[in-house]
Amino acid sequence: MTNPPPLLAEDRPEYERLLTEALRDRTVLTALRAPGALATAELRLRALRDADRVNAAAATEYAHYTRLREALHSTPPPPPGGEPANPGLLTQLRTGGGGGGPFPVLTVLTPILAWAAALFLLLIGYLLRAAEPGLALAGSLVTAGWVALAAGVAAMAIGIIGLLLTALRDGAAAAPAGTDPELAAELGDAHGEWRTALRERGLLPYLLDALPSVPDPATRPGVSRPDGTGPDFSSPDFTGPGYSSPSFTSPGSEGLTDREGRVPRPAGFTPPDFTGPGYTPPDFTGPDEVR
Repeated sequence: MTNPPPLLAEDRPEYERLLTEALRDRTVLTALRAPGALATAELRLRALRDADRVNAAAATEYAHYTRLREALHSTPPPPPGGEPANPGLLTQLRTGGGGGGPFPVLTVLTPILAWAAALFLLLIGYLLRAAEPGLALAGSLVTAGWVALAAGVAAMAIGIIGLLLTALRDGAAAAPAGTDPELAAELGDAHGEWRTALRERGLLPYLLDALPSVPDPATRPGVSRPDGTGPDFSSPDFTGPGYSSPSFTSPGSEGLTDREGRVPRPAGFTPPDFTGPGYTPPDFTGPDEVR
């Protein structure tokens, strides 16, 4: 894409969140600890300043995401006449079933007027009943006061229901009209693809390029990798040509033993002949034999 779309203002907070996650990456943290590396705050400031250039690495995914978002947020024009063909309950309450709009005012004034009348009638009725218990007018005033009090409570309940319906209507109006569930799901997928592309192809390469290069421990000589595979190592060959096992001899004084560990015999020494003529073996007798 020759002219990548610039990063919109509404997507800047998302870019900052992804930048914070990228600064916590293990490789970036290792490079930040290297001698001569930039400080984290300075590196973050540079990445925010170059947001458009960093986001250009994910230009294809970002263009697809923004296009779907604009399509989802676009709303059709309202129908002619300004009112739907079948008005809901809220519209009927607000208009009183006709074309006027006195209902909201009445829902506010009716409870106030009813409670004021109830207070006046109950006060006068109980005073007259206290002055003359048998007076019929006192009973009628007390009854009318309680009726006015009940009317005020009913009017207040109707007003609360009207407020709830208004809140529901306003909440429904805040959502885009004619939202397509499939389009919304596609928008969610496009958002995830843009986030991944921005992190892997944009933020991480940008941060690592601005920091000193640190060799991967798995590639250093003599260092084994986490999976247990390290540099090739072979044991010494004890069977190669020219190798002989060491000769171990028994301890002895120097010159008293030969290479085989045996004591050399003096010159002219001949062992006695136990089989020659004239040799008589010694007579061995047991301990009980008496000569």
